[in-house]
Parts: sequence; C-alpha cells; structure tokens
Amino acid sequence: MDKLIIEGGHPLKGTINVSGSKNAALPILIACLLVKGTVRLTNVPRLRDIFTTLKLLNILGCETTFEGNTVTAKVTELKHEAPYELVKTMRASVLCLGPLLGFLGEAKVALPGGCAIGARPVDLHLKALERMGARFILDSGYIHGVCGSLIGARIVFDFPTVGGTENLLMAASVAKGCTILENCAREPEVVDLANFLIACGARIRGAGTAVIEVEGVRELKGCEYRVMPDRIEAGTYLVAGAITDGELTLVDCPLEELDALVSKLREMNVQVERQEGGTVLVRRGGELVGVDVTTQPHPGFPTDMQAQLMALMCVAAGTGSIQEKIFENRFMHVSELGRMGARISLKDRTAMVRGVPQLVGAPVMASDLRASASLVLAGLVAQGTTEVQRIYHLDRGYERMEEKLSAVGARIRREKE
Repeated sequence: MDKLIIEGGHPLKGTINVSGSKNAALPILIACLLVKGTVRLTNVPRLRDIFTTLKLLNILGCETTFEGNTVTAKVTELKHEAPYELVKTMRASVLCLGPLLGFLGEAKVALPGGCAIGARPVDLHLKALERMGARFILDSGYIHGVCGSLIGARIVFDFPTVGGTENLLMAASVAKGCTILENCAREPEVVDLANFLIACGARIRGAGTAVIEVEGVRELKGCEYRVMPDRIEAGTYLVAGAITDGELTLVDCPLEELDALVSKLREMNVQVERQEGGTVLVRRGGELVGVDVTTQPHPGFPTDMQAQLMALMCVAAGTGSIQEKIFENRFMHVSELGRMGARISLKDRTAMVRGVPQLVGAPVMASDLRASASLVLAGLVAQGTTEVQRIYHLDRGYERMEEKLSAVGARIRREKE
C-alpha cells in the first residue's frame, strides 16, 4: 500500500493541466454497452476506477483498448452479469442496470461498494426502472432485473440523484416511446453523458435542467467523443494555489462549471481569473478569511469540494462553517485535520472551522477520495512533514497528483508503507 510524504511550506508556482473527468467518463464508458459499432473516447483519465470499469466492460462483452488517454470500445457478445469482484470497489457499477436491461432485457449486478461517505441507495434507480417495466429481486447480494422491453414512462425522482438520472438516461435512450424524467440531477457530468448519447444518435432534450425528455431509438451508433475536463480536480488545484500562497495557471479548467466554488474562493480573498487562451490563474488577493458554505446539488456548492475548502478554511482568519446536506457521513477528514492542529467542531451535519496561524505536519489516514485530497492540501501548507496513508482512495480520482504538484514546486513523493 502506498503513502504520500509531503514537506510543507512551499508556494506552488507554474502550470497544471486538468485531466478528463472521472465522474463523466465512468457513465459514458458504461453507456458504450448500448452502442452498435465502435466508440472512441478521448481525454479519459488513467485512474483506478477507469481501469476497473474497463475490466467490467470486457467481462460484459464489450472489448476495450486504452492507449494514452484514449479508449476504444466495441460490443461483441453482451452478457448480463456484473460480478461482485469488480462491483464491490466502485459504486458506479450499478449504472450497468439501465443499459443491460435496455439492450438485453436482463441484468444481474452485485450491490455496489465505493467510498464510505454515507448511504447512496440504489432503490431510486430500481423504482424508476420498475416504472419502465422492469422487475427486480435481491438474490445473494445481487440485484437481478428482467423485463420484456423497457417502455417509456413519466418518472419523478424523490431528489436529484446523479446516478439515477444517468441510469435512466441510458435506459430511456433505447426504450420504446417517450420518457419524461423530472427532478433530475443537473450536474455537468449528466450533461456530458447526454451529449455523448446524442452523438450516438439518442434523442434527448433538457439535459442540465430539472426535466429531461428522451425519445427512445432502435439503436445507437458508434462515434468519437471527448470527455469533459474534471471540475473537481480543477477545483482542488485552485485551492492548492490559494492554500500555499502560490500562483498557479490551470489549462483546460472548466471555470463555467465552478461558479459556486469560485464565488466562495473570492469571498475568502482568492483571485480566480480567466486569462487569454482560456487558461485560469489563481492566487491570493489578500488575507484569507473564513466563509459559510452549504453543500447542495448542482448548481449549488459541490459536496465533492467540501473537504478541500475546509482545508483552506483551516488556515484562514476568523471562523467559517460548512453544512453538509448531501451525504450524512462526509466529515471523516475532520479528526485527521485535527491531528495537524486544525480547530474544527462538529454538531450534527455542520462543521465550525476556526482558522489557525499554522498547521503542523503529522501522520494522517485518508477515509475517502475527497478526504484524501483535503489532507494533501493541508500537508502542502503545514510546517514539517505530513504522511498521508491509504492513498488508494486518491488514486481513484486524481491522475498523477503527486507528479502534477511536484512539477509546480511541491515537495511531495510516493512511498510504500
């Protein structure tokens, strides 16, 4: 198992290229199960979850190759069962349900695993697919679904579920008739999936709004498509520039998808500016100050940036608060930041952060993907040495993070534990 060793206190200066989005690439890869013909996806990040998904696609009968940041995929003989050995490590595997039911009329998918950040029930997916004619049973840890053929329906989600919206988008694309999805997730990654499906011949209107209409088609055809840049990786590096009092330029930064984060950074006296050529510059514009944040579905403040902003607030003047409204168990990084001298108190789903003049390096343990990133950010500014253990979480969502940070002045290296 690997760990990161960080010598803090070095301002970051230079240029970082933002990688393709993991959260967009995963559902797009799974959507390849619906396509007759060859798909060529570019700007795919080389991450653990991506390699796991490619293994899953190969088992399901979709042959893939991965060269550089380009994936080529083509269905040969589709199979209906997604085994536990792969699904247990990655919650996105449940997205196989929609495509397999839509294409084969049967799906057997193991109950998923992934980060331990709270309940993310798949029952919303199942209830919606049942509205389209599917029937499910729970069989020895597997979700087993069957249908004659999926039929278009009007579906209202209980809340804006990203995975549920994506699963139903894929299923509805090849269902008979029209499907209307209401109270949909509006995240950019949902829009990217819809745009990919449209490029393959799907008829989708309204992606990025609360109501999406899908007119099913007989088949989807192959295409070439570029995955959007990763807004969470970009946001993490915006915070990295600010927390180290450095000056970073980000290439391929999706600034238009980061409005809520950028607004809070500017409140904290961080300058975020678009430059000529589309690059984005980040640096401090004065003393950092605490702010109040509430996580919300897009276009609100993203829960996936909560931990990183907390690290920044730990070294800001005054007091700020973070209220987590998406996941009920996403403050596991608080105790680890406390080991580094942070002053954070928790009550229910709200963290009060009182800034300190200096964090101090310490051995810390990552509990999930974004918590890992927050500990790395804290280590970059802390006095002394920080050891971030269990970074396999980090490898699920950040492509070559230590290499990118080293190239702009961080003293960071990977070692075996």
